[in-house]
Order: sequence, then structure tokens, then C-alpha cells
Amino acid sequence: MTAGNPLLTRHTEALDLFGDRVHAVRDDQWNAPTPCTDWSVRDLVNHLVGEQLWVPPLLRDGATVEEIADTYDGDVLGSDPAASWDASARACRETFAAPGALERVVPLSYGLAAGTFYCAQLVTDLTVHSWDLARAIGADERLPDELLAFAAREVAPYPADLAQAGLFAAPVEPPPEADGQTRLLCLLGREP
Repeated sequence: MTAGNPLLTRHTEALDLFGDRVHAVRDDQWNAPTPCTDWSVRDLVNHLVGEQLWVPPLLRDGATVEEIADTYDGDVLGSDPAASWDASARACRETFAAPGALERVVPLSYGLAAGTFYCAQLVTDLTVHSWDLARAIGADERLPDELLAFAAREVAPYPADLAQAGLFAAPVEPPPEADGQTRLLCLLGREP
């Protein structure tokens, strides 16, 4: 489904990366804190499941934000968070991979956006939150080079806008010897 399209390849890689970490969460870690100061592990995974659930109605069905309203507010994980993640990730992946999906215009909360922009935004969010989840559960924190480079290119032009919109924390100054991953995380308000 993603053959030949670099954006869809990155999207699949980001979904898989986050999914691997979701499946690594132990039963006693769901209430553990994350680098996202207001979120536990469960809150973080719930946020990402909710994001994936928005994709089919917005992109495939042409629904508006107002029509979806509070459909995915609250707990969307239920009693099996990993299964909820798997189902939402599968639906999201299939929606973006459908013919013409990336060329569609999507009505997001801040206005109309190209399907490619929406997909790239989710790739970046999944990549950074994969690090957040890894840090919270003690998993491998290293981000794959391709996803790291993609996310860095995506956010470099507008980190202050992301912080102002409340999507990420305000940038912090990276140490002088910081590698690419550290610079990206600092740009998005993390202190690795």
C-alpha cells in the first residue's frame, strides 16, 4: 500500500514505531508519568489513538470538525489499550493509503489543509510521542534516522507556532554537542 510513496512509507514507519512501544507497556506502567507533563502513559496513548480515529471521518468521509465534535473525547482505549491502538492505526493507515487520499483537502481545527500536510503532521506527532512513550516506560529511546530527519524538516520552519498553539511545549536550548535527535526534542520542548 505504501510502495513508491515516501510520505506513506514514513507514516507506516511512525505508526509501527509508536505501536511497538504501546505493545511494550506493562500493566503496571499505564499510570506512569511521561515527558508530556499533564499526561500519564495511558493519557498519551489515548491522545494518539484519538488522533488516528479522526483520520477516516475527516479524510475519507469529508466530515467537518464540528460534525465530529466530541466523538473522540474522553477515554477511547477501553479495557485493551493495545487493541484499541492497533484498530485505530490500521484504519488510519488504510485511509491515507486509499487512492487520492493525499490529494484531498482536509478541514482541520485551524482551517483547510492538504492531505499530505495532515499526514506529515501525524508522522511528526507519532515520532516525537514515540520518544515520550519510550522514555516513560524505559524502552529504547532512539528514533530511526529517516523519521528523525523527516520530523526535523517538518517542524523546523514553525516551532514557535506549535508551542503557541499548545501542540508542543516551548523550545528549550539544546546542549552545544547535541545530536539531531536531541536538537529535535529540544525544539519541541523536551529535555532529553
